[in-house]
Amino acid sequence: MRKITVALYYSILQYIPMSPFPFYKLGYKLRKIAAKRLFLACGDGIVIKNKAYFGDGSRLKVGKNSQIGKNSFLTGAITIGNDVLMGPDVIMMSRSHEYKSVEIPIIFQGETEEREIKIGNGVWVGTRVIILPGVEIGDHSIVAAGAIVTKSFPSYSIIGGNPAKLIKQRK
Repeated sequence: MRKITVALYYSILQYIPMSPFPFYKLGYKLRKIAAKRLFLACGDGIVIKNKAYFGDGSRLKVGKNSQIGKNSFLTGAITIGNDVLMGPDVIMMSRSHEYKSVEIPIIFQGETEEREIKIGNGVWVGTRVIILPGVEIGDHSIVAAGAIVTKSFPSYSIIGGNPAKLIKQRK
């Protein structure tokens, strides 16, 4: 059943238009039904915008009332809290490439060990943010558009830049 749901999502459901196009609520509803079958955990009220990629979703946890942005690319062990707002084109990867040996081409060195990404409750992840393996973003934080997040930040942080740094605390 999982393989059928994955095939249905990537062949049809991901292409149903989102707001403000007609029938956008149907697309949200169908993608939510697929997510509930695929994700490791899936809260009520989630919204998955069109063309979001999450592999087979088996290691993805998404809390209630959270959104996965249009064209987002999420791979590996990722936990997204409740009430998370995500802009389009966000990338989260819980693995990277090995590069330790200069004698072996990087393409043949494999991947690093998986390091879970955790996004807290009430976080706003802006457009085209990249979040790398092992990063934790604390509750009620804001990640500015275009940020490349290479390290973790505490709750109520406003972060941005490349690499992302603390701009200020919200509290």
